[in-house]
Amino acid sequence: MPGGAQQAKNGFGEAKYSGPCPPKGDAPHRYVFSIYALSAPIDGANGADAGQVRDDIRDKALASGRLTGLYGR
Repeated sequence: MPGGAQQAKNGFGEAKYSGPCPPKGDAPHRYVFSIYALSAPIDGANGADAGQVRDDIRDKALASGRLTGLYGR
């Protein structure tokens, strides 16, 4: 990660990125990635709960975008 970057907890409860990993043989899973332009840094994002981070982002978001992809193995 770039210097000064922070990560909130993911769906596995860890403060790191875990890539797509649907079970073998399942139909492709849908993954949604969101990006935000913020008016200022958010406080306490490092290791914070995702819901708390979303609330902080909502207060400072200037613009947002989404990328949705399907992935299967």
